[in-house]
Amino acid sequence: MSTPVVESWTPAAPPVDYVLGHVRAVLPDRVLDNARIVVRDGRMAAVEPHPAGSGSDVDGQDLLCIPGLIDTHSDGLETERMPRPGVEVPIEFAIQSFEGKLRAAGVTTVYHGVGFEERSAQARGKPRTVQQAEYVCQSLDAYQDGLLDHRILYRFDVRSAQGLAALRRRLDESPDGALVSHEDHTPGQGQFTDLAEYTRWMIDQRGMTADEARQHVDHTIADRDGLLNVRDEAFAWFAARAGRIRVMGHDPGSADEIADLRERGGSIAEFPTTIEAAQAAREHGMPVVMGAPNILRGRSQSGNVSGRDLIARGLVTGLASDYLPSSLLAAAFLLADDGQATLPTAIGLVTRGAAEVAGLADRGRLEPGLRADLLLVEPRRPWARVRSVLWGGR
Repeated sequence: MSTPVVESWTPAAPPVDYVLGHVRAVLPDRVLDNARIVVRDGRMAAVEPHPAGSGSDVDGQDLLCIPGLIDTHSDGLETERMPRPGVEVPIEFAIQSFEGKLRAAGVTTVYHGVGFEERSAQARGKPRTVQQAEYVCQSLDAYQDGLLDHRILYRFDVRSAQGLAALRRRLDESPDGALVSHEDHTPGQGQFTDLAEYTRWMIDQRGMTADEARQHVDHTIADRDGLLNVRDEAFAWFAARAGRIRVMGHDPGSADEIADLRERGGSIAEFPTTIEAAQAAREHGMPVVMGAPNILRGRSQSGNVSGRDLIARGLVTGLASDYLPSSLLAAAFLLADDGQATLPTAIGLVTRGAAEVAGLADRGRLEPGLRADLLLVEPRRPWARVRSVLWGGR
């Protein structure tokens, strides 16, 4: 009698077929205790009660099992590449290094924010160029054998002619479904409608003196008003590509801005700054994305609406890490622990809700047929801990 061949499982290469048993599976509407998940060819074939007396390849030891986290807006790669002003590491190293942080945070699908704009170091922030954006995109395209699904969030400055030209070249050559966030961070717009608040931010975050900050505000407003034609051209191009790209309006602040966003083909409200904007977006069936750090801290860094207030009103579809990947899981469990949401609802904000935002129908829920992107989580207090990441994307 021949000995059966057992597929080996090493930490570097989990098998595509296995049975995960004795877990508390967080489903969209409830927690299924003592569950098992059968995985075949990297996808879930069954999510069911664990039959008495049956074994499993992996004993989940009663840990929570949730879908891998989906991050639709992560700016962490930019910081990883330039951890200090003037200090730049190779992009390939930065991707690999940041990937480790994402895995530790339970992120299995990430949209790296890549800024298509020309911004010099004059404003004391990280410089951005179109050439750099194209290089980062090419590097992400070429990154092979990663440990999670790396994707691109195209961040576009609506007043950058160079950025628009490069973005059009890039997306004309890309498959449909690209995620684009158009933004205007000039003073008086979006998250900085209060010019005094913007000036204070430039002093605190960019190291400017009060005089330098005021001069910067005046100069930026003058430049902005002279580039309205670029913004109009960009919005017309977005509208013409409606259905081929997923356009997020960044920092909308009113119902009128949501209406304008819809007219130009936008379908997602990203980081709305007021309750009015979030309500208008949901009334029109648009997903709403908020920042997990906002939830974690209980407030916006710019004095705008609290994400917790929007969640209490049922207005938030998904959370994004913005600049802190570890905030995703922490924010979800904080909402559940504080009684602001049930555990399935809170986990849904960083899994199925985020999948809806990105238009990804093959992940984000523990359901047969979907990708087996799985996390085993220990619900410690005050902060939950990711114990294992099983990624089904190989």
